[in-house]
Amino acid sequence: MLRLVALAALALPLAATAETVTPVAAETAAPFTPALAAPQPFSFELLAERARALAAAPYQAPRVAQPDVLERIDYDAHWRIAFRPEATVKVGDMPVQFFHLGTYFRSPVKMAVVEGDQSREVVYDPRFFDMPEDSPARALTDGTGFAGFRLMREDLKTDWISFLGGAYFRTDGALRQYGLSARGLALDTGLGTPEEFPRFTEFYIEEPADGSSDVIIHALMDSPSVTGAYRMKTTHAEGKGQVMEISSRLHFRAPVERLGIGPLTSMFWYSETNRVLGFDWRPEVHDTDGLMMVMGNGEQIWRPLNNPARVVTSSFLGQDIKGFGLIQRDRNYANYEDDGVFYDKRPAVWIEPMSGWGAGAVQLVEIPTNDEIYDNIVAFWNPAEQPVAGSQMQFDYKMHWGIDAPVETPLARTVATRIGAGGIPGHPRPPGHLKMVLDFEGPAVKGLGQQDGVTPEITLPEGVELVQAYTLPVVGTDRWRLIFDIAAPGVETVDMRAYLSRNGAPLTETWLGQVQPAQYDRAR
Repeated sequence: MLRLVALAALALPLAATAETVTPVAAETAAPFTPALAAPQPFSFELLAERARALAAAPYQAPRVAQPDVLERIDYDAHWRIAFRPEATVKVGDMPVQFFHLGTYFRSPVKMAVVEGDQSREVVYDPRFFDMPEDSPARALTDGTGFAGFRLMREDLKTDWISFLGGAYFRTDGALRQYGLSARGLALDTGLGTPEEFPRFTEFYIEEPADGSSDVIIHALMDSPSVTGAYRMKTTHAEGKGQVMEISSRLHFRAPVERLGIGPLTSMFWYSETNRVLGFDWRPEVHDTDGLMMVMGNGEQIWRPLNNPARVVTSSFLGQDIKGFGLIQRDRNYANYEDDGVFYDKRPAVWIEPMSGWGAGAVQLVEIPTNDEIYDNIVAFWNPAEQPVAGSQMQFDYKMHWGIDAPVETPLARTVATRIGAGGIPGHPRPPGHLKMVLDFEGPAVKGLGQQDGVTPEITLPEGVELVQAYTLPVVGTDRWRLIFDIAAPGVETVDMRAYLSRNGAPLTETWLGQVQPAQYDRAR
């Protein structure tokens, strides 16, 4: 049953998230109970029909009320606006709280709760929030609207999933630390032209069925080129993370040059791979260190991320891909040494199609950055057939938020990629040569010795020479190391492929590396 609960006795301070930090209220506010509008018929099918009808009409830009006031609600002012815990709305036993509008979140979204076959809109009221007397938000009129929402843990101290801005959402994974974000859809990402950002304009949070802890979030999407209906059944288990079963129904008003399904957005500044490119006191700074894929033929691929000198888009072609994701494999705190943002606890996200997606490609967009405050990594599935005006498409998939990709395999996986100067220590280093050092760890290589016929398999592009290659177990560990030198004179970008085999069968996942040799010239 839907409940509007008075929680004044539990008015505990909320823990900070990346979106907002709750300050001490400037004054003691009068008691407030949220109001709900009259019930309306609701189902996912009705929402999908609304998306279809919306696509048949011209796009209407979202209403932005009092933009001059919103402009003044900057990061600091937004930080000081606090949701009142006693105004929490409970859907079943799930506490729901809302975000206030601001300069970065100007367009309001409709919030509604669902019980059975009916929905009821949550009526906006400024009394949902506490704010200082000098807050610019006090100049907003009634009916302004919400910017987004988050689902709270039972004690109301922390949230575990949030939807705020565009079609962005994220969870805190298994280790209760926010990191990378997901989006409902990506349009024309990395093309060198302005990207279009669809918005979730309406949310409907459904009460879990009897005996279930799952929460179902429905959302309506709109943008100049596309409309959509989304159903996101979300399972949350403390210590294990979240699994979202996402059903999307898309209707296109206009052609799209590059469609991105299951898009993930992250940050990668530097790791052990490109440490020389990051001028900072910490050993590594990244939300994610690699793109993992399992192709339709079962091949498991690891592509360590780069911070390139220019924007690079890489495509990995496949048929009916089994899954892909942006993964934070390195969980060793000593490799980050940051007890403020805890990069070692950032979630990994894995996209698993629930039906065949046909031909297409996983696309990875890497953007140069010189700071950790910028998201510079995007990954998504790009179907081979791009939509045109009038196209209708459906994509259903699971999204796993956890410590690692939920993929069982005996193959050893890549645990480190390092780059250095080619050649032999103590001898003149040949110009234009780079040394690649890959570490693999897993059941398939554990216990193997030099006598066991472990063989390096390396593929390089035309114009790049393999100078030397060898492999050996790493003393004192269960790891195997592959070391090889390449000579790439005058080559701007080098794409490499490598794995270890034994008796013709792979022992490791496939490592795909990309390097721009000129980036390392200054480190020689």
